[in-house]
Amino acid sequence: MRRAADHPRAALAEAARQGTATLPGLLFARAQAHPQRLALREKLRGVWQRHDWADYAERVRELALFLRTQGVVEGEAVAIVGDGTPGWFFADLATQALGGVAVGVYPTNPWPELQYIVRHCGARVVVCGDQEQTDKVLAALEHEGGLPQLQRIVVIDPKGMRHYDDARIVTLEAALAEGRALRAAEQARGSGCSIERAVATLRARQDAIIVYTSGTTGMPKGARISHRSIVAAARVLGEVYGFEGRALSALCYLPLCHVAERLFSTVTQLVWGSVVNFAESIDTVGHDLREIAPTYFLGVPRIWEKMQRDVLLAAQDAHPLARRAFVLALAAGQRLAARAYANGGVPASAADRMLERLLRRAVFGNLLASLGLDRMILAAAGGAPVPDQVAHFFRAIGLTVHEVYGMTETCGLINVQRPGQVRLGWAGPPVPGIEQRLAEDGELLVRGEMVFSGYLHDAEATAKTITADGWLHTGDIAERDAADGSIRIVDRKKSVLITSGGKNITPSLIENALKESPYIEEAILLGDGRHFLAALLQVDLATVGKWAQDRGLAYTNYASLAALPEVRDLVQAHVDRVNERFARVENVRKFAILRKQLDHDDGEVTATMKVRRAAIERKFAAEIAQIYGPAAAQEA
Repeated sequence: MRRAADHPRAALAEAARQGTATLPGLLFARAQAHPQRLALREKLRGVWQRHDWADYAERVRELALFLRTQGVVEGEAVAIVGDGTPGWFFADLATQALGGVAVGVYPTNPWPELQYIVRHCGARVVVCGDQEQTDKVLAALEHEGGLPQLQRIVVIDPKGMRHYDDARIVTLEAALAEGRALRAAEQARGSGCSIERAVATLRARQDAIIVYTSGTTGMPKGARISHRSIVAAARVLGEVYGFEGRALSALCYLPLCHVAERLFSTVTQLVWGSVVNFAESIDTVGHDLREIAPTYFLGVPRIWEKMQRDVLLAAQDAHPLARRAFVLALAAGQRLAARAYANGGVPASAADRMLERLLRRAVFGNLLASLGLDRMILAAAGGAPVPDQVAHFFRAIGLTVHEVYGMTETCGLINVQRPGQVRLGWAGPPVPGIEQRLAEDGELLVRGEMVFSGYLHDAEATAKTITADGWLHTGDIAERDAADGSIRIVDRKKSVLITSGGKNITPSLIENALKESPYIEEAILLGDGRHFLAALLQVDLATVGKWAQDRGLAYTNYASLAALPEVRDLVQAHVDRVNERFARVENVRKFAILRKQLDHDDGEVTATMKVRRAAIERKFAAEIAQIYGPAAAQEA
């Protein structure tokens, strides 16, 4: 009789717990244990294409054999740029199987940023998702010093590239075919699989991936993350939320170069055996959610805000009886949510629990199913705090959105909310394996196995970030509850404004309050060195557009909508309400509505949509001049 510890699933869990597992090792173990179990699904032309674990592992073997012919060895970097696809996964794990390091590049990055990253990490091979990404690599090759180390461009989807004649370009299918021939030769010799032998020699503490930070104040830094660190993050995530023994599925829709998507899709899948489904595009996430109904899902705040907005807009257009029923049910749900949040996020009484079940059966169950959220084990929010009213809305309709706090340098995970420890605006206690303390200035310091290995080619930045005894400076000012270790992030340390009167202002508190309005998509607080606070505001095109249409206000695009005096009055009313919540010195005395939507291609936001404050103040000097006068604009 086989002992429990000898069971493949138990062996995988034990390797993850002991810190000896590597990502390719987990892949091959799963392929051996459950070869025909579904691993990946991708929709092509409306039809789902399936990859079981055996097929997933075989594609990785084949691609690894090809990459080895291109000079990829231990320590070598392979850059991958494109949207999430099975091909992205194959390239990621094939690189790691050789002891190499996979480097993700945002598909929205313009060619100069791509050039910097590929050059900085020294990648000989770049894997491109499609023609658009290939064109950026070719542009990077032709401009300002090029990419002298680059030898090969592998294209996952070569549609539209038939006329390309660059000898460095090869399709993923051709690369796999070459690897398949090498694999067949190995099998004919009876020498076994050289890739599996290479994987067996991997060390858990060696680098698996490099994640480049978003670079809000300069060029991005490459964070080196080991197999051990990111496997530990996925393991504790599943332990906290009870993934063991559950049938798990995920929707992959964020860029895989982002550490959070890598954690929730690639690594959590390998550690816990989930099925990863790929969204057709970022624009189809709502539809894909409904079709897939995943069991765990990480949504950035804007995704949750958009879902709430779509529900409320649909309710306005519903039949009067249906609209009335929804309004009454939502009001009852909001009362229940308020009592639940006062009780750690769980129903305050048996009567509340019964009423929640009744509301779900009568109204909210169908609503959650229509959103694809009815099978959730974990509905998570990360990247930034979810506005209180958005979290409150979802709790009212029967879904608790759990705040997850982390950063690139901790594999995307530090603190998580959990049942009984859910408070609006707080990120919950640290996960197992993480220590925390506050520095004298309020900066959050963390230590543990999820902390990264340092910045690539930047010992000085590494020394500034990680102390000799292993404490990581997060750069976040936080409050900490001594009772359970829960934290509330106040702001980024470097973002704190100091007015000319010497008052320290944490902009994120005021900015988040402004963004609570469904009509305001982005808010940038001004006031550093100035005698009063002001703000640059970007209105939400969809909600403000609907508001304008309902009132018969004509507009043609974002710029004409933002210029309407009625829109300014709408925004002013919300600014006035926000000001009532803060001390006078923290009031937004003036604001300007941005004439355009912020865009990554224009250098105004990062690939993760974080605002580049210095660039904003330069770009919108005219608006700042309207607020503070020409002298202030010149200072900016």
